[in-house]
Amino acid sequence: MIANLAADRQVFTSNAFLVTGDRTVVVDAGNEFDAVAAVRERADDLDALVLTHTHADHVGNAAALVDAFDVDVWGFDPDHELVDHAIPDGETVALGDHEYEALHTPGHKDDHLCFYAADPEILFAGDLVFANGSFGRTDLEEGDRPTLVESIGSVLETVSPSLAELHTGHGPSVTDDPYEHIEAAHRMAKTSR
Repeated sequence: MIANLAADRQVFTSNAFLVTGDRTVVVDAGNEFDAVAAVRERADDLDALVLTHTHADHVGNAAALVDAFDVDVWGFDPDHELVDHAIPDGETVALGDHEYEALHTPGHKDDHLCFYAADPEILFAGDLVFANGSFGRTDLEEGDRPTLVESIGSVLETVSPSLAELHTGHGPSVTDDPYEHIEAAHRMAKTSR
């Protein structure tokens, strides 16, 4: 089961997804809300915190989750102060009941990862793409539009057109033709200024 712990929060935060099952994991910690209480409302314990990237709105609650649940933090860049274990491009990571492939997708931030599980057809996209053809900012440090376009193209080549769920770093998750939303983001990122 996947639940957005940050749903309806009116603060500076990303989405923060609790994925329950064989391995209970939070994907992105969010920021400026009580993530510990939100986890405890839905799960007895937490096995890990996995990061799509290390922008402040995605990691602000990381220390509180680590302290409360004594968990390690997994992300792309092992040199980042919050990351205990590296997840290289192509490695698999268990989230809930499924194995997800880590896809290194820079362009929004150098350490950006997406996570894709082919069996249930689920993608955690972080800030690479959003609903309705939106895509991650490239005007921040480490942002680069051509690299983002390339990363979105790589995701389109990896995920199936029958993708069932797209969980994004901001805004609503998409369960109605999510592949089309990624295609639209790819088009928009290539053509918009």
